[in-house]
Amino acid sequence: MTHPHPPRSAAALFEPVTVGALRLANRIVMAPLTRNRAGPGLVPGPLAAEYYSQRASAGLIIAEATQISAQAQGYADTPGCYTDAQIAGWRKVTEAVHAEGGTIVVQLWHPGRVSHASFQKNGAAPVGPSDTRAQTQTFVGGQGFVDCSTPRALELDEIPGIIADFRRACMDAMDAGFDGVELHGAHGYLLDAFLRDGTNHRTDAYGGAIENRARLLLEVTETCAKAIGRERLGVRISPVSTAGDSHDSNPQPLFNYVVEQLSLLQPAYVHVVEGETGGARDSLPFDYAALRDRFGGTWMVNNGYDRQMAIDAVASGRADLVSFGRLFIANPDLVARLRDNAPLNPMMAPSTLYGGGAHGYTDYPTLRRMQLIPS
Repeated sequence: MTHPHPPRSAAALFEPVTVGALRLANRIVMAPLTRNRAGPGLVPGPLAAEYYSQRASAGLIIAEATQISAQAQGYADTPGCYTDAQIAGWRKVTEAVHAEGGTIVVQLWHPGRVSHASFQKNGAAPVGPSDTRAQTQTFVGGQGFVDCSTPRALELDEIPGIIADFRRACMDAMDAGFDGVELHGAHGYLLDAFLRDGTNHRTDAYGGAIENRARLLLEVTETCAKAIGRERLGVRISPVSTAGDSHDSNPQPLFNYVVEQLSLLQPAYVHVVEGETGGARDSLPFDYAALRDRFGGTWMVNNGYDRQMAIDAVASGRADLVSFGRLFIANPDLVARLRDNAPLNPMMAPSTLYGGGAHGYTDYPTLRRMQLIPS
């Protein structure tokens, strides 16, 4: 079934919109951004509350990728959403964002094979669809960037436990005050790794045919939709991105099927990364319009969008929402800057992106602050 996408006015990017149960002040979204600043116990701290509340003018904030369980840690100092302390820490974040009038969901992930044994209980191997090591690196405290560890393939009887972990984390996220959840089905992490024939070599019900490889993502989506309401659930996909050593021999029919099935489950939105994450938008030939036409709900696009591209995408009906990553790191007031076509802050040094404290995190200037500083 092809779904119509009527054109809108050129101002639509900046106008309110309702997405499922979410009432958004505009169509500009802060993309999930891993910043590796969680404190002891992988708890988000006061700086996280300040960081997100500074960006509350976004129509929607998607908080950084957050672990669903202790097993689901792939990098140093990334937050979780499975302990009482983590839930309490996130509650302070959501309260700060809501106090500024913002709307915030959290991206939940299991990085799967993109991990290291040092993060696993008793130094065990990470888990994945198969036992093929990811040809990429992760960041380990005290060691820096290191090669990912060789994973072990999840046993068939372990998969219901993974689905249950996603469900429980969704419930915990709602307890923490989030307005919803985005499932991380992109970038070579567990759900994406099951999708791809380059990483999924299973011969059981979760491997082989497209329908089998898509089974885990769809089961997690259906379970989480039942737990918190489909109107509060989003799913992120990255059809051609090679991040996390993700690859598939024929991604078009795979993702055509995935999106068709997601449309039947009716999540609030699908969030698609177009092209190579943080890189070329046309890295491989791919028909994103074919995906858009297969989905009956809200369509969010990402990767390398500037002001005019975003305005055009929403006005044409090619997208309903546009998410921005690095521009939101450097510009807490990105919505105002895009609306007024104001200059954008440059990024600070790359060393400030991952880990550290306030510098490069909460100290980017806003237009208002700049106007208040005497010359």
